[in-house]
Amino acid sequence: MSRSTRRVAGVAGIAVAGVCAAAALAAPALADNGNQKSDPQGPLVNVQLLSFNDFHGNLEAPSGSSGRIVVDHAPDAKDADKDGNTEEPADVTVDAGGVEYLSSHLAEARKGHRNTLTVAAGDIVGASPLLSAAFHDEPTILAMNKLGLDVTSVGNHEFDEGYKEIQRLANGGCIDDGDGQNNQNSCPTGSFPGASFDILAANVIEKASGKTILPAYSIKNVNGAKIGFIGMTLKDTPNIVTAAGVAGLEFTDEVKTANALVPELRKQGVKAIVVLIHQGGTPTKQPWTNPTTNKGYLANPVYDWACQGGGDLTQDSAILPIAANLDPEIDMIVSGHTHQPYVCDVKDPAHQSRLVTSASSFGRLFTETNLQYDRRTQDIVRSSVAGTNMIVTRGTKDPAQTELINEYKELVRPIASKVIGHITQDVLKGGAGVNAGGESQLGDLIADAQLADPSVVTGGEKPVIAFMNPGGIRADLSYATSPYGEAPGDVTYDEAFTVQPFNNYLVSMTLTGAQIKEILGQQWSGSNAGTGKKILQVSKGFTYSYTGTTLGAVTLNGSPLVDGQSYRIVTNNFLQGGGDGFPTFTKGTNVYYGGLDIDAFANYLASFNPTGYTPGPLDRITGS
Repeated sequence: MSRSTRRVAGVAGIAVAGVCAAAALAAPALADNGNQKSDPQGPLVNVQLLSFNDFHGNLEAPSGSSGRIVVDHAPDAKDADKDGNTEEPADVTVDAGGVEYLSSHLAEARKGHRNTLTVAAGDIVGASPLLSAAFHDEPTILAMNKLGLDVTSVGNHEFDEGYKEIQRLANGGCIDDGDGQNNQNSCPTGSFPGASFDILAANVIEKASGKTILPAYSIKNVNGAKIGFIGMTLKDTPNIVTAAGVAGLEFTDEVKTANALVPELRKQGVKAIVVLIHQGGTPTKQPWTNPTTNKGYLANPVYDWACQGGGDLTQDSAILPIAANLDPEIDMIVSGHTHQPYVCDVKDPAHQSRLVTSASSFGRLFTETNLQYDRRTQDIVRSSVAGTNMIVTRGTKDPAQTELINEYKELVRPIASKVIGHITQDVLKGGAGVNAGGESQLGDLIADAQLADPSVVTGGEKPVIAFMNPGGIRADLSYATSPYGEAPGDVTYDEAFTVQPFNNYLVSMTLTGAQIKEILGQQWSGSNAGTGKKILQVSKGFTYSYTGTTLGAVTLNGSPLVDGQSYRIVTNNFLQGGGDGFPTFTKGTNVYYGGLDIDAFANYLASFNPTGYTPGPLDRITGS
């Protein structure tokens, strides 16, 4: 496929200001469990909150490390990092995640709780597997309807296809996308009802109207307990999504936005307030002692290390200053974005305890929080709030979710099973497929595919360098994997899409040699300073070296890059918009939009048929 014609239709007439209609949710009256001791008609109302985040359309149980949760540590008998040390800690994991199991676990958790709500903290859709993405994430919205989700905030990935699209997912309707001609197909069953839950965007303002693109908050009434939910994404969303996805929008400060809504909620008689925010933290490493040698190491934290297991969040965690400055009237914070598990106490401005939770990602965990609402004060009893992260083990499946998955697996099969190329061995994004400088086998392949794509050629001028952001490479290409019964080494569209799931457009532009060097320096400076370097993947013929944070030689086809000379480059529209902390890409001139990155990837793989693609030497980036 060459230049793509995929476009997203807008939804007219959406009400964007104010509050969603309050909806009472009453679970069936079941026998009280241990935390249901108070008189149902008394002053205290027991309420259960079930929460999760960063589901990313993982309807089927995710595979690999994305489908595992760390539960313990043991000596690294297999020496995974090949450093000769088998005494170091290796993660002990259990398989977890997938909507069939998440839905079943949530249903089980609700038993014995008269008053229960299920909420989420963004990135429910976006960067999704093909089973959902091929249908513009409509299957995930349907799955969330069946699962019983009540409220969610938007996250950054809700803007992958533009804000009109998240409005459509909220309100229903179809996209005229050519009935799947470009590997996407809205409304394959003829209609799409939209979300039966509230999607909140308190800090996302449409500049033209001055109104939020979706409601700012929602009020739920459970047996007389009125709880307000404020939903927000991180204010830095424009820096991590495509420029087109957030065009015409303003993202306001999280603390100022939420605090300004507190008096508005109080005017409506709501004193119990929960913030759902798509911003998060990172647990500290967990100390571990080898039981045989008594040597101490730092290990990847288990799922309940922070903070119930004695751990904490790193001091640079973005959620900490937000949590510490949100109005004391806010009783609890459900967070996300970092894909990390934690249940922590972060003191509010009045120095009172306040729970901050996150449930990893991909439906591998959910957080169960139990609290009491006092009808006399119309507020949450802060000392009663207690949360725990629960593993979504793969035991019982929800038949309704299984039915949905099977339906869409049949609908997606013609797209997913198409063999587009062949590889002669694994092509890896990490581990043994990466050199000391951060260059990866899969990064080389993707950058070369971008460079070879004819859709970015304009005026007869072809790009000479391609840049790919490492965070956009989401999975390995495995030689042995054959999900549709294809021969070993055959690569299906499904496998290729899993590697690059964002539907980014390729963009060519002109940069000077000095600007290119500036971009390379931004891998470890600016917003990327202290992040362990964010190494861009580059195309064949372009090489550079670095030591620490010092850039060394930079060459193109063996000749040094000249500061004052112009070079035609290609990248995706995420980087072109300055994403991932690379603002110099926005200075490119003669900008030209080509086709989709996934199409370039598929076409390039096909060019190696019938023998197949073999990774070359990792000799483009040299560094330490």
